[in-house]
Amino acid sequence: MQICGHDIGGDTLKITAPTAGDLAASVFAVPPLARKQDLSLDGDANRALIKHIETGGVSSLLYGGNANLYNMGLYEYAEMLDLVEDAAAVDTWVIPSAGPDFGKLMDQAAILRGRPFPTAMVLPLSFPATSSGMAKGVRRFAHAYGKPVILYLKSESQLTITDIAALVNDHLVCGIKYAIPRANPAIDPFLRQLLDRIGPDLVVSGMAEVPAIVHMRDFGLRSFTSGGVCMAPRLATRLLRAIQDADFSLADRCRAAFLPFEALREKLGVFPTIHDAVTVSGVADMGAQLPMLDNLGPEAIAELQPVIEALMAAERGLGSGV
Repeated sequence: MQICGHDIGGDTLKITAPTAGDLAASVFAVPPLARKQDLSLDGDANRALIKHIETGGVSSLLYGGNANLYNMGLYEYAEMLDLVEDAAAVDTWVIPSAGPDFGKLMDQAAILRGRPFPTAMVLPLSFPATSSGMAKGVRRFAHAYGKPVILYLKSESQLTITDIAALVNDHLVCGIKYAIPRANPAIDPFLRQLLDRIGPDLVVSGMAEVPAIVHMRDFGLRSFTSGGVCMAPRLATRLLRAIQDADFSLADRCRAAFLPFEALREKLGVFPTIHDAVTVSGVADMGAQLPMLDNLGPEAIAELQPVIEALMAAERGLGSGV
């Protein structure tokens, strides 16, 4: 139950801990979390979004920043876990996040322990934290949880390569979401040094479609995370398969369809934009955003509308080529 790659029990959804093959099997959708105007969870809307993602061939769901779990209280954490577990298909990986602070991690470990999720991702904490302190916190969380965890790397100062390698070697980490931004993703000495220590089998690209081709082709990462997959799951899946098949001309065309949306996320705010983009797309009404974030205003929605229409058109146009 505690070791990466071992069966961990349960019978309601895909439950085996991630292996390299599992990490490469699907794009990792990172969906927002639908809420009603009173901020309560919207079960019907969340189910509609999950079903849309799954019907596009995506079988890995990672709930983290886009779902605003940074600001989720313990008062509804168990309810959220119940909802996403019940809504997912039996062969879908559902991976919740925990943290980012140590107290929240340990409280959530008690809630997560014994549930059938294959793992949980540790949200990154930039302040107040040190690398050795973060490593100790991850280690204690993994032991309290009873399963290996996924690291979410957002900066070089978050965890040293030595600390990461020690966690991997002790079978406390079974995946890494690599999301350290670079002006040129092909030039990344930290990533290269990390892979020299632990290999590429546990690492997925964590910054959507923008660096996905470079990360998978040049560094050997196994897959990539995507917010745009919430609107265009078939297109994101085709991008993944094209990279895996070394059809980089097709991969470039698929990737290009996501770039205007990702550029707008950087401009308007990565979390609010994906939240409201799903609503604009008509896939599901995501409703109100949980504080300390907010929904986009009317001007931003007007700017978002044509970008989402273009992405949805690209998704519908798969039958006639990308």
